[in-house]
Amino acid sequence: MSNIVSACDILSATNALRRVGWWSGDNMVCGDLLPDLRSELIELAREERLEQAGVGRESDFHIDHDVRGDRIFWLTRQRSVQRRLLDRLEELRLDLNRELFLGLFEFEGHLAHFPPGTFYRRHLDSFRGAANRIVSVTIYLNENWQLGDGGELVLYRPDSDIEMARIEPRAGTIALFLSEEIPHEVLPSRIHRASIAGWFRLNNTTASYIDPPR
Repeated sequence: MSNIVSACDILSATNALRRVGWWSGDNMVCGDLLPDLRSELIELAREERLEQAGVGRESDFHIDHDVRGDRIFWLTRQRSVQRRLLDRLEELRLDLNRELFLGLFEFEGHLAHFPPGTFYRRHLDSFRGAANRIVSVTIYLNENWQLGDGGELVLYRPDSDIEMARIEPRAGTIALFLSEEIPHEVLPSRIHRASIAGWFRLNNTTASYIDPPR
């Protein structure tokens, strides 16, 4: 099994995460994984198994189309192509732990489909100090994306409106960034936009609390 990020790129990624809190790499996903994931998303949409994404967690969860408009399917090892992706992300988790000593416990994520005209307003993936989501991961599945199609990922400096990066959602591009530190948004997409979005997280489960809720 080959890693989703090469050994050489891991060093680049971990150095960038240390220095500026984010990294992106183009053409990271090779072989048939990308087209298989695209087919998986199309099949799930056809079967009407994508659910409207919301904001907040547990009792605070709600749908707000003024904040985000994507539809999602949480990744599971019960489906073969998703299991292949999760196996590769497990290798990445081990690499990040080895280089950065983060104690990352698992990956939690979903397939995401943004129909034309949808977006995701600026937000953080984890509240500071929550110590659950640590490193956010986005993998793009969009074939033949062109300038002007929209849907770019914009990363901002912490506590600032200054852009650090604007990442084009081209197939095979991967973005990593610190979940508690880097505000970001998805700009309105003019075409159907497909991606994997998720987080490497810590294990905050206790005897009386399961995190994340199952």
